[in-house]
Amino acid sequence: MHVFDAIEQRRSVKKFDPGYRMTDEELRKLLELAMLSPTAFNIQNWRFVVVRDPELRRQIREVAWNQAQVTDASALIVICADLKAWEKDPARYWRNAAPEIQQLLVGMIDAYYRDKDQVQRDEALRSCGIAAQTIMLAAKAMGYDTCPMDGFDFDAVAKLINLPPDHVISMMIAVGKALEPAWPRSGPIAYEEAVITDRFA
Repeated sequence: MHVFDAIEQRRSVKKFDPGYRMTDEELRKLLELAMLSPTAFNIQNWRFVVVRDPELRRQIREVAWNQAQVTDASALIVICADLKAWEKDPARYWRNAAPEIQQLLVGMIDAYYRDKDQVQRDEALRSCGIAAQTIMLAAKAMGYDTCPMDGFDFDAVAKLINLPPDHVISMMIAVGKALEPAWPRSGPIAYEEAVITDRFA
């Protein structure tokens, strides 16, 4: 599928075929593609929790307004970010670079993030958003549909997946085969409202 087609055809699907399962190979490929998503300083701070346990899925559904896609989709991915990835052996993010480049960038990483909690969080959520879009477009190209989700109790899900204290949840994405098409696009704003030239009035 052409990338333009994937962008135009990607929709948020709510009803998935509960009997259909992606193969392990397909799911791995999807996540490997997500791991090609860009991150600042290449810190790769996203973490993808693939929820396979049916009972855990059921428990997550209970704290997600009982939304059926949590249990019915082929895959449920909780996209999290490690807020402290920047300081966890940052040299590994540049291990294939020349030594002088590695030294320069590792120093820049420390200077950019240390003692800046809001910057760390903002970066984490940006990175997860980019990775989420990669997952949704790649899934569409693979013949699957998706539903990005923030309609759940973040604290409850964090407890259920044993989220480390230095991580945050960005969103969940359900991936699978749609049982019915998404609703028609309901109200796109005008191009002129979304696109500003040079500065706001």
